[in-house]
Amino acid sequence: MAGDSSETAAVLTSGGVESAVLVATMLDRHARVHPIYVRCGLRWEDVEMASARSFLAAIARDGLEPLVVLDEPIRDVYGPHWSTDGPEIPDATSPDEAVYLPGRNLLLTVKAAVWCRLRGVSALALGSLGSNPFPDSTDEFFQGLEGVLSRAMSGGPRLLRPFAGLHKPDVVRRGAGLPLELSFSCIRPVDGLHCGRCNKCAERREGFRQAGVVDRTRYAD
Repeated sequence: MAGDSSETAAVLTSGGVESAVLVATMLDRHARVHPIYVRCGLRWEDVEMASARSFLAAIARDGLEPLVVLDEPIRDVYGPHWSTDGPEIPDATSPDEAVYLPGRNLLLTVKAAVWCRLRGVSALALGSLGSNPFPDSTDEFFQGLEGVLSRAMSGGPRLLRPFAGLHKPDVVRRGAGLPLELSFSCIRPVDGLHCGRCNKCAERREGFRQAGVVDRTRYAD
């Protein structure tokens, strides 16, 4: 993605490693960058959002706009579910399919894209990886969604996925000079820390290990 240094872009920000590195990457390529966090009412969001704010403050420079927080409540749709307040949170031994949240990319992207359209922001970047196995993370899905958004709003932001050909260790290496310990990837936080035992903590640890980058994350275990 070459980018336009005069263009304003937005980044769908989750607080995790990928979106943290993506914000910094987009800031190198665009005049102004709006980080957008979509709050759905999931169990880890308070810690995740606080981490996102800490990371953004640590990399702050001209062109980085304040964090935009949008609300997209999902509890009434998911019902009793591990991501809201249900039991059986996927642990380190759980397969990736166990952490799939149906429709999540669709809901987050649509909400953020409408925000962009109403403010003349021409590009919306997402930190989706090539290793993501879910149906709402494919090239075909995002190409189709971009077309639907454009038709629905008589124009809309381009959906950019600079990391679509990468895996987590690739992104960790790209962000090795950033304060990645301030990013957050846990689905069962303990006293504001990564639990160290859930599926996402295991994925995070393995990403740093494979990248050969020191993991300065604080884990509760």
